[in-house]
Amino acid sequence: MTSLPSSSEVEQAVGVSRAGRRSHPLLRYLGIRFGISVLLLWGVTVITFVLANLVPANPAAAALGEKAASDPKVVQAFNEAHGFDKPVVVQYFIYLGNLLRGNLGTSTQTHNPVTEDLGVAFPATIELALFVIVFSIIIGLGLGLIAALRHNRFSDQIIRVFSLIGISIPTFWLAVAFFFVFFYLLGWAPGTGRLSPAATAPPHVTGMYTVDSLLAGQWDTFGDALSHLILPGAVLTLYTVGLLVRFTRSGVLDVLSQDYVKAARAKGLPAHTVVFRYILRGSLLPILTIVGLAFGSLLSGTVLTEQVFNWGGIGQYAYKAATTLDLPAIMGVGLIVGVVYIAINFVIDVVYGFIDPRVRVR
Repeated sequence: MTSLPSSSEVEQAVGVSRAGRRSHPLLRYLGIRFGISVLLLWGVTVITFVLANLVPANPAAAALGEKAASDPKVVQAFNEAHGFDKPVVVQYFIYLGNLLRGNLGTSTQTHNPVTEDLGVAFPATIELALFVIVFSIIIGLGLGLIAALRHNRFSDQIIRVFSLIGISIPTFWLAVAFFFVFFYLLGWAPGTGRLSPAATAPPHVTGMYTVDSLLAGQWDTFGDALSHLILPGAVLTLYTVGLLVRFTRSGVLDVLSQDYVKAARAKGLPAHTVVFRYILRGSLLPILTIVGLAFGSLLSGTVLTEQVFNWGGIGQYAYKAATTLDLPAIMGVGLIVGVVYIAINFVIDVVYGFIDPRVRVR
């Protein structure tokens, strides 16, 4: 005859079962952050749609011209073709349903699917953003670290002035000044665009000319594409470096006064070990945040810089969409910008969870 389990055995079994169901802190942390990201993404769709449809203007007049827009039949046909004749709520749910199928609508200006236009513009911006962020991290972290370690000395003062100049000068003014001096006066840099007129565009693989030309073995095209990155890249790098220097310097100064750094120095550890293992690692979280936000800002399109250099990226596409009331394109750009920021913040949260265990148990 089988005996019934005692109450203590039942409680122990239930406890084991509950413990088994309890998720790992890191997985729970990632799940919560992913859920928040999905909610934010839905919020972005609502905000971009509402803001685009609150514009007190007539998209038909912007797309067709005043003469064609004066004909009610032409306007009606335009509105029916783009769904503007339906109630706003219905338009939103149609928009949301299309989004779930990867359809961002059709541009009223280019008459191409917005996804197709963004597929051309976004790689151009990614190429420029990667160029800028790589040099900005190397220069910005280096100068910020030197400024903090040589606090209040002459080199610190020089670096602080440099970072202040980088942040203070408007990028559109700097873009115009760089273009005038280095292209028009000195002739050291190529003109606008991503390639010279005589250069042969590489086969489309990633949409980034430097990468695609390397993959195709077109070294002349690679050199030409790289030379076109220098001027817009220098303008944006100067601003981004200024930000990174200030945040790195501030973060490192905070860590320098910590007891564990003093203890590491008191043990007689080599200076480079103290700097890279203790100081830089301890100040990594705020630096990581500003790097992510700076990269998001670059990816979301630097409108005026791209416009000055006729870069053809998402910033220039957004400018043209806004000036022509191309509502599907405006909503597409707004959604892409929102997705970029949400994705970058999610990645930063994940990296936080791995770097600092205290974050994932809060």
